[in-house]
Amino acid sequence: QVQLVESGGDLVQPGGSLRLSCAASGFTLNYLAIGWFRQAPGQEREGISCISTYDGRTYYADSVKGRFTISRDKSKNTVSLQMNSLKPEDTAVYSCAIYSGGSVYDAINYWGWGKGTLVTVSS
Repeated sequence: QVQLVESGGDLVQPGGSLRLSCAASGFTLNYLAIGWFRQAPGQEREGISCISTYDGRTYYADSVKGRFTISRDKSKNTVSLQMNSLKPEDTAVYSCAIYSGGSVYDAINYWGWGKGTLVTVSS
């Protein structure tokens, strides 16, 4: 069964850091591109980052560029999202999914969504 499972969400103070993980089971991430999205309450899902596990090419939305870093670990079959300098507006449920083509920031171009992990940035 193809499945992505996110983990690492937590409550963190503004300015803090978290590392999210997207683990694949039932398949290998090799030669795929994986994207991270987030959805805050009452807001649309936002595409924030994507990585090609084939060549390591990365993409970042302006809202997270310079603060978040996406990476892949082929040996662990995971994609991680290191989040630094977190802000209250980063509070959301973060999900990962498999990219199928088109804009890397558009959720319609992804499939195999995980259930998400909650990140809360608050003092």
